[in-house]
Order: sequence, then C-alpha cells, then structure tokens
Amino acid sequence: MTVGRADRAFLESLQCKRHGTTFTNWAGTFSSQPEFYVAPDTERAVIEIIRIAGRSGLGVKAVGAGHSPSDLACTSAIMVSMDRMDRILAHDAYACTLTVEAGIRLHALHAALAQRGMALSCVGSISDQSVGGAIATATHGSGVEFGDLSSCITHLVIVDALGRRHECDPTANADLFDAARCSLGALGIVTQVTLQCEPAFTLHAVQEPAAMDHVLDHFPSIATSAEHVRVWWFPHTEHTVVWRANRAAAAAAAETTATASMSPPASYLRDTLYGVHYYQLQLLKARITPNDIPRLAEEHFQRRFNRRIEWTDASYRVFNFDCLFPQYVNEWAVPLDQAAGALRELRAWLTTQSLDPHGVRAHFPVEIRFVRASDVWLSPAYSQLVCYIGVIMYRPFRQPVPYKKYWRAFEDIMRTHSGRPHWAKAHRMFYFDLRKAYPRFDDFVRLRAACDPDGVFVNDYIRRHILPPDEPAPVADSCERRAFALESPKL
Repeated sequence: MTVGRADRAFLESLQCKRHGTTFTNWAGTFSSQPEFYVAPDTERAVIEIIRIAGRSGLGVKAVGAGHSPSDLACTSAIMVSMDRMDRILAHDAYACTLTVEAGIRLHALHAALAQRGMALSCVGSISDQSVGGAIATATHGSGVEFGDLSSCITHLVIVDALGRRHECDPTANADLFDAARCSLGALGIVTQVTLQCEPAFTLHAVQEPAAMDHVLDHFPSIATSAEHVRVWWFPHTEHTVVWRANRAAAAAAAETTATASMSPPASYLRDTLYGVHYYQLQLLKARITPNDIPRLAEEHFQRRFNRRIEWTDASYRVFNFDCLFPQYVNEWAVPLDQAAGALRELRAWLTTQSLDPHGVRAHFPVEIRFVRASDVWLSPAYSQLVCYIGVIMYRPFRQPVPYKKYWRAFEDIMRTHSGRPHWAKAHRMFYFDLRKAYPRFDDFVRLRAACDPDGVFVNDYIRRHILPPDEPAPVADSCERRAFALESPKL
C-alpha cells in the first residue's frame, strides 16, 4: 500500500527530523530508518497517525528517549516521538497523584513533583527515559517493599490500532489496564498516565564495601536491611559495594530543599577524570588486551569504592547515578530465594573463564536489585518478589566489545533459576519460553490480537518474542524492514 497525498502531507507536517532519518538507540546497539519520523503534540494527532498507518498498511512504533538497548522501539515505517507530549494534566493533592502525558521525561517529572511537594516512591538508576517508555518495559528501582514503575500507575489512556481511545483503571477496562501497564508498545500508544506518588521525602544513603561471600551468605537479611538496597559486585574479585537508603527523619526532610543538596563527597579527579574518562581509555585498550580487565576491576574498587560514604538528598537524586557511557546490558529477574544460588553459579562460571587465556573477561559491576511482587501481567515481578541481576559490557567510545558468550552463559544460569528477562534488553527468551514463565502471557497475546488485528504495532521485537511462530505475518509486516544491530556478528 501507499500513503495517500493528504495523509502524507499530514505526516510531513509533524516531521521532527528529516525524511528517512536513521534512529539509533542510546546504547548504539540497534538502528532503523523510519519512513516518517513524526512528533505529534496532541492525542488527536496520535489517533490520526494510527488511522493513517492502518489504511496505508504501515507499522507504527512510539519512542521516548530510545534508552532500551534492544530493538524494541525500531521501525522502518512510522516512528512516533512522544517528546512534544510532555504536559502536566492534573494534580490531586489529597490523593497524592499526578496525571501527565506519556512523553514527559522522568527528570522533568521529578521537578514537577517537587514543585507540588510530591515524589515517586522508588526510582531507577537513571531518569532520562520518558514515562511511557519506562512503564512499557516495567522499569524498576530497588526495594523489597516497592514495586516497579508500572505498579505506580492508577489510570492510563491508550489508543489501539483501530484509533480507539480507551481509559483504563482497576475498575474500568481492568484487563487492558493490567496488560497496558507493561505492554512493550504492542497494544497501542499510551498517551497519558496517572501516577500514585507520596509526599516529597529525602533519603539517607550509606554505601560501603563488603565481601561477596558475606553478601551471599546473608542474602535475605541484606535485601531487607534498608528500605532500598542495591549491591554491586566486581567480577573477577571478591569485592562488592552495598548501597542502602532509608527515608530521612521528618525533621531532616523539612530542612532539605532542592538547593540544599548533601550529595556524596565528590572529586573531579577521582570520579570524573579517572572514573569516567580514563576508565573509558583503559577499556578501549582492553579491547586488545582483555586480560587487563580483572586488574582494572580490582584497581577501580580500591581507588574509588573501598570506602564508606553517606549522604542525604532529595529522593530522586539519591536513587539516580551516572551510568557512564554506552554499553551492552542484560538483566533478568529471579525469585528472591533463588538469587544467591544464581550469583554463586555466575561467579563459578567467571572463575572458570579466568583460568582460560581466551575466556570471558567481564566488566564491573554486576548490579543486584530487589522489587516487590506485581499484578501487572508482563512485569518480570508478576506474582513474586524478585531479585534483578544485571550484567554489563561497556562500549568505550562506542566501540564494540565481545559479549555474546557471556550473555549466553548468564541467560542459561538465569533460566535454571526461573528467571524472566527485563523487556528493554535484548534476550533469548521466545514465545514458548514466555508462555511458561508468565501465567497471563496467553491472555496478553489474545488482547494484543484484539487491540491490533492487522499488526500495526508489530515490529521485529514483537514478532520475535510475542507472536506465535505459526501466526501469519500481519498486514503491516510487508512494509516493515528489520532493524539492524550495530555490532560485529563475531562478538
């Protein structure tokens, strides 16, 4: 099919980048070339874009910050940037909720909440994502009593592939509500959400080193030792850093303002020049001499992390930290009672690799976080308290590094411990695996077919992981060219 003249003119009036531009995700790992890259600023325009796609046989994908390191947001047809849909729509001080358009970035959301004396209860490591993108993949922070961001949604509006607008909450369109709070963009475009917040608070954080054996031997007690706990393990060493954060006393909270920050003691020489720029140069060299990597882990632990620090600041600033530079990343959620066993197996495998001159050399850190059980159908924390385990391989100066052998071993270990992958990451869990892992997966697939009968929202990621293998290619599929991975196939 072709796009009619009037429809083409409408799409071109919303172009946010030059025709035929290339979209590349933040990590620089996947790219695609949408025919139209549009930036609507109203819900009515979103509905019209979807209707044009339907009658033209084109696919549609919404994108926020493009922070997912997979091809989840890629399309060669119509890419819808939500950046211009970033308004505050409503504020209920009594219920402590805020209604926003889905394109608002989390850092802007934090500022808007702070102005109203509110905050999100738990935030992830970064705040560059859009709200819509973050809930599409059940983005999470850490804390055994705190859910992922999707669980904070009390109401949302989604436009399906037929251009129908649905308002959803626990009592109206309840099934669509539970599916759309982590939908991977497969059900439609979420245009607005209402977030359950709490009164603004400060966090007191303590970060200190601990031996890996101590962490593993006391894993459940460490996970519950503070409201928010995060552990970093330095592979090829026995070192970890344990970060704990609790809400500060009410009196201290009242005294802390947005400008009276008490951040962790910072040193430009240690934390920026050495910890970022020089480390990136070291990793660039390690592409040629990978056996240097274990030494770098030990060196950076001793020079940067082998000390106790504590600080108090606004909650979102304590939750967030600098993720340095582009990276390959893989993360899975395993039941909390299986997490220590999974980490022991990963450590044993990496120890074996260390004995092989050509074995895997893993970058630090392995990040360990905790999330409360969720009722969102496709949340990796669905019906179980989980421990997220994330592995990373940095891409110094955006250069590729070997990672696939590491990823295969990591995923095999996670599978043996009933793991579920983080949806934003590239992973090797497919339709039949996911049916076993998610009790409501079949319900989600049926609801997807009802919301998108012609496959308008189907891209390669959705086809690979969500659609049954024997399902005929959707109508829009004929116009969809695959995203391409920006990496060497040998890695």
